[in-house]
Amino acid sequence: MVRKYFGTDGIRGRVGEYPVTADFMLKLGWAAGTVLTRHTEGKKRVLIGKDTRVSGYMFESALEAGLVAAGVDVDMLGPMPTPAIAYLTRTFRAAAGIVISASHNPVEDNGIKFFAADGYKLPDQVELEIEALMDEPLITNSSHHLGKARRLNDATGRYIEFCKGTLPAGFDLTGLKIVVDCANGATYHAGPRVFKELGAKTIAMGNTPNGFNINEQCGSTHMDGLQQAVIEQQADFGIAFDGDGDRVLFVDGNGEVVDGDELIYIIAQHRRASGNCRGVAGTQMSNLGLELALKDLGIPFERTKVGDRYVVEALKANNWELGGEASGHVLCSDLNSTGDGIVAALQVVLALAESGRTLAELKTGMSKFPQTMINVRLSAKVDISNNQVINDAVTAAETELAGRGRVLLRPSGTEPLIRVMVEGEDQALVNKLVASLAETVEQQVG
Repeated sequence: MVRKYFGTDGIRGRVGEYPVTADFMLKLGWAAGTVLTRHTEGKKRVLIGKDTRVSGYMFESALEAGLVAAGVDVDMLGPMPTPAIAYLTRTFRAAAGIVISASHNPVEDNGIKFFAADGYKLPDQVELEIEALMDEPLITNSSHHLGKARRLNDATGRYIEFCKGTLPAGFDLTGLKIVVDCANGATYHAGPRVFKELGAKTIAMGNTPNGFNINEQCGSTHMDGLQQAVIEQQADFGIAFDGDGDRVLFVDGNGEVVDGDELIYIIAQHRRASGNCRGVAGTQMSNLGLELALKDLGIPFERTKVGDRYVVEALKANNWELGGEASGHVLCSDLNSTGDGIVAALQVVLALAESGRTLAELKTGMSKFPQTMINVRLSAKVDISNNQVINDAVTAAETELAGRGRVLLRPSGTEPLIRVMVEGEDQALVNKLVASLAETVEQQVG
């Protein structure tokens, strides 16, 4: 299926450059409203939430106008984490939810993500229907058939209560000292409040968004500030979200970063003790150390293509509940339909509390393998799968790793480049092999 606009995670790009423009979003709102209401009998209601980028105001207004022109009622949520919009789409029985966000990207970017009525990403066929309608003229309904728009003022409170409700009744965090970095993004309000209302002494940072400072030297893409704050405040640990709140990373009491693979291991280990972990879905980029650690626990593990869409598909197919990526996109599908930074963080905190161990102690059961990646930029997108020289080089590298490592060559889905990744037990060997493979790829197709 050839797509013109939708990627694996919606539509994303530089603000002001097509298709991330006001006129495109107006047309997208109309097309989406027209198509989505075909698939949801009797439901003509769509929620719109956003992160804290200044461009969100513009795109929110444009989408609202397009949806109303198509006869769809619109509920404006304001700045809200992406997983909150998935949750509220379900609870409000809406036809769909729309997120205006570029996640962990800088403020110059923005994008659109859709959730269907069940809180999951839109099916491919629905996205293709929306794209097809983008080529048709926008037709505005008559006055008596227009939609209406309103702002929901209690959306954040509803989501906070949902997050707290994912923990056992009576669970509290009294006695814990936590630093929470909100990336000046969508969790700036809900994130600190959840942990504070659960009884923790909560120190918030990255919680003063001004429209331009989202992900700017803060949050899960810039961990230095949180590491320093945890040490200075003598906190038990720190939590970092990304700009739209669907990713989370931790910093332990020693100031060491705990990545998504390690968090998945901690949750899996805790759930296994109660017989509630049938399997884990990761991606091609998941560390080999996670796979081996789960094997030691007797927990099945499956790799998918990179992207939360594929992790969700694997969880559904296997009837599993836990998966994610090293970036901190952790899915607990028994609790929410998409990656949820706050909910995942609470699952880690639950494991800490019920084990009586520290974060540094809990992660020791998993030994991460050194992993190095080099991006080889190309003049144009090229299929390397049948290049014999590259394939021979990959085989030689895998032989040298002797079954205790991995080689992955992955084309970027958005740019003309090949990501060359090598993973193994010996960092020096990994560095040597990845450099050699990157050079081979560049000589062949660069």
